[in-house]
Amino acid sequence: MKHEHFKNITDYHKFRNLKGPSHPLVSVIHIPEIEHLNVDEPDKITQDFYMIALKTSVNARMRYGQTEYDFNEGKLMFVAPRQVYAVQATGQLSHKGWLLLMHPDFLWNTSLAEKINGYDYFDYAVNEAIFLSDKEKTNIEKILQNIDEECKNHTDIFSKSVIITQIELLLNYAQRFYHRQFITREKENHKILTRFEKILSQKFDGDEAFSNGVPTVRSISESLHLSSGYLSAMLKVLTGKTAQQHIHDKLIEKAKQRLSLPEASISEIAFELGFEYSQSFSKLFKTKTGITPSEFRKSFN
Repeated sequence: MKHEHFKNITDYHKFRNLKGPSHPLVSVIHIPEIEHLNVDEPDKITQDFYMIALKTSVNARMRYGQTEYDFNEGKLMFVAPRQVYAVQATGQLSHKGWLLLMHPDFLWNTSLAEKINGYDYFDYAVNEAIFLSDKEKTNIEKILQNIDEECKNHTDIFSKSVIITQIELLLNYAQRFYHRQFITREKENHKILTRFEKILSQKFDGDEAFSNGVPTVRSISESLHLSSGYLSAMLKVLTGKTAQQHIHDKLIEKAKQRLSLPEASISEIAFELGFEYSQSFSKLFKTKTGITPSEFRKSFN
């Protein structure tokens, strides 16, 4: 299995037989400039920089994380540093679109340096990239063209701030498109919600409930083959609560059932529910209910 890793944007340009980037830390590539994929195209590609791909017509398939999808329609795709992907043509290469490459060093000391980690779509999202309408594709293309022009034609003290502003605008548009998919795919997402609720019940009521401690968002999202960020964002749209809030609600429901019976002490109940320390259980219970476990138990006497 061949694995190709790119430490910088210049190396990526060389690999794709492109002339060097105008800026060492930011590059906009017009995809038709990539005339062909390599005969021995890598099975895995990783890189130390971000990639945003707007592909409007591509006869190729991409494996991203654990998911494979095609680009035969206009889609927007995001790859964070060190994430794994690969590309394979499905025939003679024919493609349109744009690539934006940006190294984390370019974001240093800017508003995006911390903010970029909060964009859910840079996680291994779910089944496919973000779909765009023709108007939306045009808007994103204009932003990418503005970044390209700024990289090539301007080298003054304002260049970086102008490019950062354009990148942030693109990411904010993408955030809108990303969350819209939770609404437009209501049927599919409700199926995920049903599976989530089933898994949650199994983890709280099954034979091996709490055997590995309190269930986590990560463990449940992995069972659903979703990213934690995507699962929480989708549930927030559908139910008004994040995945963590759903877990806590189920946990408190289970705790109330046990506290209503006198057989076990509060410490024993905390341990049964997967808490290593009873103080952590009591703190969560009071945060969620407004009273301590002891006060709740006394209400039954």
